[in-house]
Amino acid sequence: MTDRIQLVVGLGNPGEKYLQTRHNAGFWFADELVRRYGGSFREEARYKGALARIRVDGTELVLLKPLTFMNRSGASVGAYARFFKIPVENILVAHDELDLPPGTCRLKWGGGHGGHNGLRDIAQVMGSREFLRLRVGIGHPGAAPLVTNYVLGKPSPEDRAAILRSLDDAADVMPLVLEGQMDKAMQQLHTR
Repeated sequence: MTDRIQLVVGLGNPGEKYLQTRHNAGFWFADELVRRYGGSFREEARYKGALARIRVDGTELVLLKPLTFMNRSGASVGAYARFFKIPVENILVAHDELDLPPGTCRLKWGGGHGGHNGLRDIAQVMGSREFLRLRVGIGHPGAAPLVTNYVLGKPSPEDRAAILRSLDDAADVMPLVLEGQMDKAMQQLHTR
């Protein structure tokens, strides 16, 4: 574990078709940080993604949205992290989480991929699962066969509003995350 997050990766699928889908909750978080702190995303072919640079309370932070489609997210994260020599424990990955209800965000170090293909690919490419995750609750459709259509579907207006509120809460604790005050950040976020 580290106290220095250098790269925030928001997971999602590129293209208009997927923009409003639950699977793009990680993109929504990256977009919220840019909205809040300024900056804009620019596609960078060498990193297979869109990059933005922001300043959070004086700390520079790079945001990456892989444009490789979810199951190949590691190609983008790996290309950027290797080039800039960013250790896996200095990366925060924001992703949609079936096991949390809409309106809930949780920070978590390491762990398995829970069937999430983006997390699986990043862990495989980086050779480690020890990165920080921002788990963005999207709820569960109730049965495994329904998951694919569910994550690639749009949330109800109520669920979307709840998800966006939780992303706002997560953005609120980013200064603490960047200061290395992870326990404080988790306590603040997890009690909302």
